[in-house]
Amino acid sequence: MYDAHYTRLNQYRSLWILVFFDLPTETRKERKIASDFRKKLLDDGFSMFQFSIYMRFCASRENAEVHSKRIKNNLPEHGKIGVMQITDKQFGMMELFYGKKQVETDKPSQQLELF
Repeated sequence: MYDAHYTRLNQYRSLWILVFFDLPTETRKERKIASDFRKKLLDDGFSMFQFSIYMRFCASRENAEVHSKRIKNNLPEHGKIGVMQITDKQFGMMELFYGKKQVETDKPSQQLELF
């Protein structure tokens, strides 16, 4: 039976994870650590939104928690990292600009879940 208030990819149930970070890059070792952190985000399906902001769409809160835990397990020893989860509805209300030109927000692609 179809419930009009529930869909598999509901804008209020699906989430975006945003990762904000400022990592030290003074030494070669620090640059390597920062680069490794970014690479782990990319390997986990995140994409760059801005230079130090990465984002990932998650179809459910449970899926978002899995990715948040991965981030926490890969935190560098130094630097500032913020992890924020917002609903797809909230993300869709964001206004984006390139210079003075307004652009549309990215729509998440339909993803298959395999059990």
